[in-house]
Parts: sequence; structure tokens; C-alpha cells
Amino acid sequence: MRVNWNYIKLAFLSISLVALYGFADMRSKKREVSDISIKFLGDNSLYITEDAVNKLLIQNYGPVKNRPKEQLVLNTIEEVILSNDMVKSAQVYLTVNGELISKIVQRKPIGRVEGISKFYLDDLGKRMPLSKHHSARVPIITGEITGKTLEDAYEILNYINEDDFLRKNVIGIHIEEEGKYQLRFRMENFVVNLGGVDNLNGKFKNFMAFYVKATKDNSLESYAIVSLEYSNQVVCTKI
Repeated sequence: MRVNWNYIKLAFLSISLVALYGFADMRSKKREVSDISIKFLGDNSLYITEDAVNKLLIQNYGPVKNRPKEQLVLNTIEEVILSNDMVKSAQVYLTVNGELISKIVQRKPIGRVEGISKFYLDDLGKRMPLSKHHSARVPIITGEITGKTLEDAYEILNYINEDDFLRKNVIGIHIEEEGKYQLRFRMENFVVNLGGVDNLNGKFKNFMAFYVKATKDNSLESYAIVSLEYSNQVVCTKI
């Protein structure tokens, strides 16, 4: 009987490859985490520190560095990081060298509520706690704070943040009651009665037309109240 050595060589090669793969996989699982790298993505990395993330992991997951890779559950580590109120999203993975990488996006505040409770309103319209590490320079929200008025304040802030002039100059929103919102500006003495959140585009267009004209006339300082509540007009009250 003639032996087909090609088949034998192929079978031996296959067995060798499986053995090598199994050996490499076993060594990889036994390898320990060599280092931890925490990376904050974007320009909003002020509200939680690298030390705070490390402490959070130790308290809720245990030590990570020098731990065998096979003992790690990456999804659980992500959930631990996401449990912090300052974190918007987190991605955790291991490199081939055994380094644990954590990429974190922090939440972004767009307004700060000053009332019985103090907190930020973030860019998704959700409550965000204040940070002991950094105070955001965002418009202050005061007055009658309710679920509905916060929704309206969020809509106003979103509009303001889309406009370069308004974003730089509006420093506060005062809520008199639902449907009655008042804006405060950085460099001007007057306040702007916005009314409700209906037709924000039309109201702010009318305001900018007034502002440009009053700036040319050097008359801005003579106004105490600028009202945008009425349809297609700006009603001013002088000091």
C-alpha cells in the first residue's frame, strides 16, 4: 500500500498550528495587565479626573493593574465607569501588549440651575451634578424651576448655543413662570423679556435688528427692558 506523504504532512501541519494557537492563547490569558491608560476624548475633560476614574475602578471592580487578562470583564469595567454621573460614554479594550485602554467622553453642561437644588443642565437636557474639579462658564438659570420650565430653558439654550453672538453674551435665564422667560446679557444693563419658546427664530431676528440699530445710535444704555413677547415687534422700556 502506497503512503501519501502529502496528506500526512498536511495533517501534521494542521495539528501543529492548532497546538501553537492553543499555546499562544493560553499564554495570552495568563498575561497580566501591564498598565492602565485613561484617555478623555473631546474638549470637555474637566469634570472628572484620571485619579477619580482609577479610584472608581478600585472601589467597584478591584485592582486592575497586574491582574491576569482572563479575569477581566471589559463590559463590567465600562459599566463601572459609566456609573459616574460625569461620564457620557466609555469604551474599554486591551492591547496586545496587555495595556488596558479606557476612552471616556464626559458630559457637557450648557446651563447651571441656581435654586433650592443646584445642578447643571447638560447638552441632552438631563440633570448633571456640579463638579468639585471645575465650574463651567454657562448661563445661570434662576426662578421657577419645574420639569416643564427646564425643558423650555433647554430649548432656549440650544438656540443660544447655535448663535455666536448669543452664546458669548447671554449669561442668564430667569424663569418668572411657565411661558415667561427673561434673558440677561453680559455687557448690557437691560433685560430681555422673551415670553415663551414659540417662534424663537423670529424673536431673536427682531432682537438682533434692534440691537444693531441701538448700537449705532448709542442708545443701548437708555433701555431697562426689551420685550420680544409681541408678534413681529420689539417693545422697549426706557430707564
